[in-house]
Amino acid sequence: MFAGIAYGVMAGALWGVIFLVPRVLDNFSAAELMVGRYVAYGLVSLAFLLPTLRAVLQRLERRDWITLLWLSVAGNLVYYLMLAIAVQRVGVAATSLVIGMLPVLVTLAGGADHNAVSLRKLIWPLAAIVLGVLCNGADVLTATLPAGYAQSIGAKLVGLLAATGALLAWSAYAVGNARYLMRRTDLSSHDWSLLMGVTTGVLALLVSVGVMAPLLSANTAPRAWGWFTVAMFAIAIGPSMIGTGLWNAATRRLPLTLGGQMIIFETVFALLYGFLYEARMPRPLELAAIFLLLGGVAGSSWVHAVRHPPEHPG
Repeated sequence: MFAGIAYGVMAGALWGVIFLVPRVLDNFSAAELMVGRYVAYGLVSLAFLLPTLRAVLQRLERRDWITLLWLSVAGNLVYYLMLAIAVQRVGVAATSLVIGMLPVLVTLAGGADHNAVSLRKLIWPLAAIVLGVLCNGADVLTATLPAGYAQSIGAKLVGLLAATGALLAWSAYAVGNARYLMRRTDLSSHDWSLLMGVTTGVLALLVSVGVMAPLLSANTAPRAWGWFTVAMFAIAIGPSMIGTGLWNAATRRLPLTLGGQMIIFETVFALLYGFLYEARMPRPLELAAIFLLLGGVAGSSWVHAVRHPPEHPG
């Protein structure tokens, strides 16, 4: 179990980076960032999958392809498009605040699974997470957004709705992916991650035909395409490929009620990276939110350790 927690924390540390990219490359649209990220992810995944491609494809069934398609759409394309829209309108903190509710939704969804801990025993850890999200929300709502972010109520609402869309898309992905990996134990987490990367890359190419061409023709201003390309391949290798592989390894070692808690580290690391980028210390309410979020995950881990103590070798 502890190895699963470590994999979840490392995945969160990598995934936190993706919140910064729309902020740093704010002269690129959310659709451009989404297409660029996943085309790069698809190419990198294909390169790593090629040596074993024939053997892996022979083990796939029709149901596997259907699952890969909907997980790629929900957990990659829709999730990152909505996240990028939200970050560019209301910022990293507000976006990570909404997505910080992921552990609550995933834990509730997994409460009836076999080997899951009773939700009654998780009430206090989950309450700490919710309170942490509320603290962060109070800070965001009372603070003045910096220049470059949405200022009108309508624009802020679009950003919050986009963050909510990202929350729902990733919740569906987290639950569906974890349950499918538990059924297909013959497929390694690494191969499944690469297959999802290739599938998402193909879908992103199809989307680019209808999305990128009109955007490029409408925007003739010079932009840093070199940095854009470097950033896309960096997050394709780090958060997308390595992060997804770590997450798949974590979900295979943890019950869904605990695996859902691990997603909170994406929020925590996103906040920390945001503070570093803005060169400031967290405000009191932000600091309280971080401690409450981490405390909730630690409490949930303790409950699971008592319920399912680690086995000793020999």
